[in-house]
Amino acid sequence: MRGWICVTIIRKTTRKITWLQIVIHILGWLPLAWIVFDYFSNRLSINPIQDIEQRLGDIAAYFLIASLVCTPINTLTGWREPIKRRRALGLYCFMYACLHVLTFIGVDYGFNWQLIGGIVLQKLYAIVGVATFILLLPLAVTSSRWWMKKLGRNWHNLHRLVYLAAVLDILHFAWAKKGNLFSLSGDVLRPFILGVFLLFLLVVRIPPLRRKASELRQRWTSRLRQRFSHRVG
Repeated sequence: MRGWICVTIIRKTTRKITWLQIVIHILGWLPLAWIVFDYFSNRLSINPIQDIEQRLGDIAAYFLIASLVCTPINTLTGWREPIKRRRALGLYCFMYACLHVLTFIGVDYGFNWQLIGGIVLQKLYAIVGVATFILLLPLAVTSSRWWMKKLGRNWHNLHRLVYLAAVLDILHFAWAKKGNLFSLSGDVLRPFILGVFLLFLLVVRIPPLRRKASELRQRWTSRLRQRFSHRVG
């Protein structure tokens, strides 16, 4: 009996491990290792705290966008593996967002809540950043299957907040870089590119367009199969 249980556990764990899963986890920890390496090798900028803070925030934004890429990939290609990895990408986003916030309030401002409160109330990028983090918090907490079963349909409604969080994150990204997305002034190249890409990801999710894309994919897949079968025959 024990042997059967052990074999079952081994089979389940080996089935779950895929190359995409391995790549995501490597990419999840590599940026943090890179920052630590740059810190101890004195390869940061003149303002190392600000450098670390901004890099952590940038990485969080990249993982947030990456988590939103999974569904369009499935829609356009039919590949279901990315759907299973959205949770991991989202949690890495939240991990770097937490490190970003902790660096800001702990390292940069030494948990001086009066000073932090003044900055948050005066700086628009800080207000948007706090709002983004507040939206990400319940998404990370309820990301497990247990919460999915407990909340039922409300789980999907709650996790639609990720779209608003992504939009706010792009604005926070741009304004923290002293840029303005609307007037295209300042250091806004990366936020602008991410914003355009995010717009594409949101448009692809519109139900009629998503169904149309799925239908086109199925047509092209069937045509390719027919051509391949004719050549083989």
